[in-house]
Amino acid sequence: MLLALLVQESRPGAGFLRTVFFLPGALGLASASLLFWGLYSPTTGPLGDLAERLGLVDGPVSFLGTPTSALLSTVFLVVWKFAGFYMLILLVGLQRIPHELYEAARMDGASRRQVFRSITLPLLRPSLALSLLLCVTGSLLAFDQFFVLTKGGPDNSTVTVVQLIYREAFQRMDLGVAAALSILVLAALLLLNVVQFRGLRRSDAS
Repeated sequence: MLLALLVQESRPGAGFLRTVFFLPGALGLASASLLFWGLYSPTTGPLGDLAERLGLVDGPVSFLGTPTSALLSTVFLVVWKFAGFYMLILLVGLQRIPHELYEAARMDGASRRQVFRSITLPLLRPSLALSLLLCVTGSLLAFDQFFVLTKGGPDNSTVTVVQLIYREAFQRMDLGVAAALSILVLAALLLLNVVQFRGLRRSDAS
């Protein structure tokens, strides 16, 4: 949302910033995961050396060595890669809001916070709902980034549902359990989508 608001207006450099923000989304998820695997490497990665030179740490940093750091490092990768994509969705929604509404609100003396709360957010609800739907679906189906960076470790702290299905199907060769888990994931996705769509319709009707 902040990125979309930053590049919403046509100003010098806005097009460049849009390209910079969206560029990570053009990378494949596996390629981005391999890139960050190299950046996170405690022996050859530059991030650990940079943090040590800046005095933030006293020794080599293990970005993927503990459950908490492994999860946070993977989440940072996902945010870096998909922030520009969701920025684009919200930017399209922002540009569809008529400027006359903002002008009328300014003439009535509304502050920026009031304009954002009373005009921008309500009219941006469809774009926010789509972003939320894609976020939830992508989170439940997450696989590539965790498989490349952590393999589910350390201590199975970053095992996702899809990784669990992969292990049951192709490592333990228990196709029955894998099929049952797949059906549960499908049912969860359908339920979440139905709930979100109903909530969107109710808010639009109100």
